Amino acid sequence: MKLLIGIIGTGWFSKVHAKILSEMEEVQLQAVCGTSIVKAQELASEFNIASSYDNVSEMLEKERLDAVYILVPPMSHGEIEMQLIERGIPFFVEKPIGLDVEQPSRILTAIREKSLITSVGYHFRYSDTVTQMKAMLAQMNIGMITGNWMGSMPQVAWWRDQERSGGQFIEQTTHLVDILRYCVGEIEEVYAMYGSQVMHKQFEGVTAADVGTVTLKFNSGIIANVSNTCVLPDGVGKVGITFYAQEGMLEWDTKNLKRTTGAHSTSEITNVVNPYKAENEAFIHALKTGDRGRILSDYEDAYKTQQVTVAALKSAKSGTSIHVEGNHSHDVE
Repeated sequence: MKLLIGIIGTGWFSKVHAKILSEMEEVQLQAVCGTSIVKAQELASEFNIASSYDNVSEMLEKERLDAVYILVPPMSHGEIEMQLIERGIPFFVEKPIGLDVEQPSRILTAIREKSLITSVGYHFRYSDTVTQMKAMLAQMNIGMITGNWMGSMPQVAWWRDQERSGGQFIEQTTHLVDILRYCVGEIEEVYAMYGSQVMHKQFEGVTAADVGTVTLKFNSGIIANVSNTCVLPDGVGKVGITFYAQEGMLEWDTKNLKRTTGAHSTSEITNVVNPYKAENEAFIHALKTGDRGRILSDYEDAYKTQQVTVAALKSAKSGTSIHVEGNHSHDVE
């Protein structure tokens, strides 16, 4: 028996996941729901999906789905998740899981009550460079960390709107926060400064900050600074994290991991794993077997990343440092 999967959303990420799922023998893409029936039909036709809808409730009433992929912008979360939880349908959801922590907190409570299988699209956790970096860092005495997500502004109207995207740190740089939590441990305090320098002069309706820098204090005492901007022209940018330790430096970017332990001692690892494929395989494996062990970021874990990114926004607005509630110390494995 093939697993019947539904997709909510018709954007770029929907195509990324639909392509991977359509190549899995144990999966059948059964239904897609878009903001319009035309968009849903276009995705259905491209990936041989059986049914198209423009209403989530209608899709869930008419289809018997084993799981659903929620691939929508940040402002569209909430009701979709609750409908799936009510029906006991497992789901995969792309990051970020919302605009705040209040709504995700309610969703998390409902997930716990049903013990529902979930997975969140923090795909970098599945790359082999991050796997190896996590193992290396466990053997290192880290002093401090710097991170950068420097790029251009995505050309979709909702992204530049603070009320719809949550801003760059919540929508995009969340990946770096998540990698840091995964590899180093929980974060207890956040201090942020955001600014609007360029993009509001270039485009109408820009209410999201276009520069920001955030200081993170881990429960272990380690300090990190993560900065981001979206003022750069297309094709220019820098995304990565650098760890400074007693044993040397680790420099991670989306393709490579470089380790420097001395003046003439450098080694480099290139990522060969497709992390999108790996995260999908982990979720499908859990649906088939009940074994959730391969899922590296479920909703409960992703909620902790969301707490940090939302705390950064609160800090930038208030001008004070924010303590992250509930992120208790734990040792990095």
